[in-house]
Parts: sequence; C-alpha cells; structure tokens
Amino acid sequence: MSAYKFHILCTRPLDESIIHKAVLKSVKIDVDSFIKTESIHSTDIIHQIRSFQTKTLTAVFTSMNAVESVIKHLTQKPDWQIFSMGGITKEKVYAFFGEGSVAATAKNATALTEKIIAKRSIKELVFFCGDQRMNELPETLSQHGIKVIELVVYKTIQTPKTIKRNYDAVVFFSPSAVHSFFSVNTLPTNTVIFSIGKTTTATIQSYCSNMIITSEWPGKEQMIDRVLDYFDSNKK
Repeated sequence: MSAYKFHILCTRPLDESIIHKAVLKSVKIDVDSFIKTESIHSTDIIHQIRSFQTKTLTAVFTSMNAVESVIKHLTQKPDWQIFSMGGITKEKVYAFFGEGSVAATAKNATALTEKIIAKRSIKELVFFCGDQRMNELPETLSQHGIKVIELVVYKTIQTPKTIKRNYDAVVFFSPSAVHSFFSVNTLPTNTVIFSIGKTTTATIQSYCSNMIITSEWPGKEQMIDRVLDYFDSNKK
C-alpha cells in the first residue's frame, strides 16, 4: 500500500522544500515540465537591450523568464522604473535591480495594468516578454494612450509527453503548458485541476470539463499550499 493518500502532477519545476512539505501531508508530487523556454540571443535583441540600459525608462516584466533573459545581456544596472508581476518574477527583479527600482507589483496582468495606468505620468514603456505573451496588458495600455514598446526576449517551446498514471490533481501555470499537455493526454473526469490565472483556466476549459480551482497569485509555493489545503479538507 502506498504511503501517500494523494498523487499530484505539477507541470512546472518546484523547489525540494515545497515537495517535502507535501510529503509531510502524505501527498506525493511528481514534477514534469511540458514546456521549456529559451532566451533569444540574436545580435539585434542584445543590441536593443543594451541600448535601453543607458536610458531612464519604464520597464514591465510579467515573467521570470523575461527577467532572466534581460539580465544576462545587461552590462550595467540601468536606471529603470519597473512594474513587475509578483512571486518569483518580483524576487528576481529585486535581486538584480533592487527593491527601490520597483514602482509596483501585482498578482496578475490585469492588476498590474491598472497600477501602470493609475500612475498617469507614464506615456511610454518597454514590455520585455516572450513569444507567447498574452494580449491584455499591451492592448489595454495602448487604449489608454500609453505607447508600448514590446521586446520579445525569450521563446516558449512545447515538450509534450504521455503521462503513465491517473493523478488526483494536475497543476498548470500557463496556457502553453496546457496546450502541450492535452496534445497527447486526457484526464479522468474526477481529476481536479489547479490553475494560475483566468487565461490558463479558460485554456483548460477548452480541453475538458473537470473541476478547476483557479488562483490569481503567481507564486508556485502559494499554489501548492492551495493544493494541500484542498486535499487536507477533502481527505478520503
């Protein structure tokens, strides 16, 4: 008999401390990524990033991958006013740029967009993003008269694989991972799905009718805490 009451699949890498926390609650978490990201190293992108580092500007990050991709091409710490998504994205921004450079953070793109608009003084900004970025932030800002310069600094690649067992729950963090997963898999109707953000949830709903629990907080630890709380209150 298994020592675990519940078996979960997480589609994004987790720290060992988070996995261990689940073990203490008799929950086994398998980690299997269904996408990978690659920084774009073209001469043009590197030149653009380095041209920005000498300017005083407003920058927006909604992904930790964008932060990492930009940092590796900077040769100095720039004087930027930064708006950032929360969670690990915020932590990476703080670590390199400093907490004082961050004008605001938010738990999702909608809230971050509202904070940028509320500043009123911002007329132009640089949005560092990936090739699969959502439309909401740049479109809404443009509608409010804010010029958005988009610089795609990384790309997302689907890495689908067939899962070998039925899980009590599956955790998704992005629409790209959802597309990759369901391109080769289906889920039993009793599998609970945990999702970050309304866009990811809408993507899941296009593939199945399973119960979906949506979190607006971007952090992986907060998401797994929600999974553990759910199963702790629904013990079989």
